[in-house]
Amino acid sequence: MKILAITNQKGGVGKTTTCVNLAASLAANKQKVLLIDLDPQGNATTGCGIDKTRLKHSIYHVLINDKTLNEVIIKSEKGGFDVAPSNRELAGAEVDLVNEIARETRLKRAIAGVDGYDYVLLDCPPALNLVTVNALTAANTVMIPMQCEYYALEGLSDLVNTIKKVRMHLNAKLEIEGLLRTMYDSRNTLAQQVSAQLENHFGDKVYKTVVPRNIRLAEAPSYGVPVLIYDKTSKGAIAYLDLAKEIIKKNKPIKSTN
Repeated sequence: MKILAITNQKGGVGKTTTCVNLAASLAANKQKVLLIDLDPQGNATTGCGIDKTRLKHSIYHVLINDKTLNEVIIKSEKGGFDVAPSNRELAGAEVDLVNEIARETRLKRAIAGVDGYDYVLLDCPPALNLVTVNALTAANTVMIPMQCEYYALEGLSDLVNTIKKVRMHLNAKLEIEGLLRTMYDSRNTLAQQVSAQLENHFGDKVYKTVVPRNIRLAEAPSYGVPVLIYDKTSKGAIAYLDLAKEIIKKNKPIKSTN
């Protein structure tokens, strides 16, 4: 079971878009997928067609040990994968867990209670907080979606340092799976330069797949479906299918049990 944290403390880089569409694309490639929404905004939950305002239980209840992961999982019928949903209740987790023992490993222990999945995708909040640390502690690897712009490189160094600290203290096996270039405009000279810098510095850690700016990708969440369902011929849908294939190839063989 591959546990992949999708994270970047900078907002608006396509993190949730990547999580939802990668989940659907992996499912389309016959992989059994669980998406865990760890962002209090609940955008991944909504993007999977689940009404976050009507949830009886969410990932918040799992983190405070009130429910098991199996008890909160909902099927995304159109996406073809499972979701552990989130809503604004999760914003209280930081306060609720602050004095708890082993608070950084709550999610890791919860995931250990489920099996049968090939991939568990963790959609992290756009902050380096306790919930993100839980995700990095639970994960095998980290995917970093980022736009090819100047400030993105600055934020990247902070995130890499956090990953190093988590590796040192909480999760010795944590590795960067890859950097994903999102909202990419090949006509933009700065984007080309930043992309080249990433490839020079990170080498094969940069995914070959590049996600372009695509209006269909932006529209799909408002219909509560992944772009693969909304418009499977769009450049965005094709890019995420390519990414799924690249990840499957990179991670073979995949076990379906813990």
